[in-house]
Amino acid sequence: MKFRQLGRTDIKVSEICLGSMTWGTQNTETEAHEQLDYAVGEGVNFIDTAEMYPTTPRKPENTGLTEKLIGSWLNRRTDREKLVIASKITGEGNKSIRDGKRVDGPMIREALEHSLYRLQTDYIDLYQLHWPNRGSYHFRKYWTYDPGNQTPGNMEQEAADILGEVARLQQEGKLRQFGLSNESAWGTMKFMKVSEQHNLPRPVSVQNEYSLTCRIFDLDMAEVSMRENIGLMAFSPLAAGGLSGKYLDGDIPAGSRRSMQPNLNGRYVPQTEKAIRRYREVAQKHGLNLAQMALAFCLTRPFMMSVIIGATSLEQLQNNIMAKDLVLDEEVLADIQTVYRDMPMPM
Repeated sequence: MKFRQLGRTDIKVSEICLGSMTWGTQNTETEAHEQLDYAVGEGVNFIDTAEMYPTTPRKPENTGLTEKLIGSWLNRRTDREKLVIASKITGEGNKSIRDGKRVDGPMIREALEHSLYRLQTDYIDLYQLHWPNRGSYHFRKYWTYDPGNQTPGNMEQEAADILGEVARLQQEGKLRQFGLSNESAWGTMKFMKVSEQHNLPRPVSVQNEYSLTCRIFDLDMAEVSMRENIGLMAFSPLAAGGLSGKYLDGDIPAGSRRSMQPNLNGRYVPQTEKAIRRYREVAQKHGLNLAQMALAFCLTRPFMMSVIIGATSLEQLQNNIMAKDLVLDEEVLADIQTVYRDMPMPM
């Protein structure tokens, strides 16, 4: 397993991060613990969760259940200091958590304290805003995105309030670093500006969607990421399982994401299926496993800090983690680029 720096910190994280949003619905506590044990045994030290998980499906009564399952696993281990645990605070719009209020400093403290309790740990290594208070263009909202309709409020004041509380929590030893998620270039730079102006904690990462079929990060956000050393934590690198190829022939396995979300939150539409079929042809041409090729491609990107993988079975997890050893040659990358030029926005 290779490791990369968490922003400008001295924390090193595995380039593959274990995601957890199926634990508690699609996966039992025993299965979650099996995945954790296996991943850590393969060198993964980075585990990502959120207070709102599980989300497959998302039910208000399940809020925090995934953190509890991770907590029961952490409680029996003696190597907590070797692990990097990341979680996220749910923001504006989710009415089932704090009535969907905008995130502010006091809310950061309240949510973090609850996550610490569920995770059975004294500190969280990376605490992230799940999405901006003003909303974002992610999750296929870019097709109707209009920043003129947003309500950004006084973002610099909000950022100073949030980062000020992060600083106090850091001083108390309850969290180590702060990150963003589902953010834009403008929003990321606003946080950077406030951090520098007021000598407050600097965001070290941004967790946005990235995959062969979702590459909007390649433009403005890539520049921000590389110039400001704020690495990408890529979520849905397999497009919610679509890039495994398992849905191509019309098969929707019982218990799979598509059995609950037919279009995988907009990730699986006719155009997407055409692109995935093309990428499968590339993998077959070079004798590669499609899922591993898709993950290995993400790891080639210069702004990538860690790729978040999730699985509903140990077999899937084993297959995905094998991507850490796959090196894509120039011919494979050229074939991938050909498909990308033909179908740059298939979802």
